[in-house]
Amino acid sequence: MYAIQQIEPWSPRTSSSDWADVLASFPLFSGIAKRRLRSLVEESTVAEYAPGGVVVDKGDPGNALYVILSGSARVRGRPASRTLRTGDYFGELGAVDGSPRSAAVVAREELHVMRLPRQSFLKLAKRYPAISLRMLSVLGSQIRRLEAQPAAR
Repeated sequence: MYAIQQIEPWSPRTSSSDWADVLASFPLFSGIAKRRLRSLVEESTVAEYAPGGVVVDKGDPGNALYVILSGSARVRGRPASRTLRTGDYFGELGAVDGSPRSAAVVAREELHVMRLPRQSFLKLAKRYPAISLRMLSVLGSQIRRLEAQPAAR
């Protein structure tokens, strides 16, 4: 098992305003008022994972959305795995409907993530429907990509 620890030097010296600026630079959160992002950051946690560290495991509670701040991770699931990088996010299905995780996410290298609690994220998504539309667009692309892959025998 890999330890989760606070990120240095970002925490605790990094302010919620600094983190709001980081989130605002990612496409999912573009166009959202910094004040709202600061509020979301204040309800979030930041964690670091060593290579091979399991961020979420299949079947875990779907109680948060994760945003990759730096590093990369691998989604392990069927029918295919994929790599996530800085600015990508995962856990969106669980964040929306509270369902258990459908796949595991494992750090490929040193990984820093921000964990946004489900209720906090839903509040923001209700206020800014563009977030939901961006997520639907990404999910649609992922479904099309998976459908285009040959069926496993």
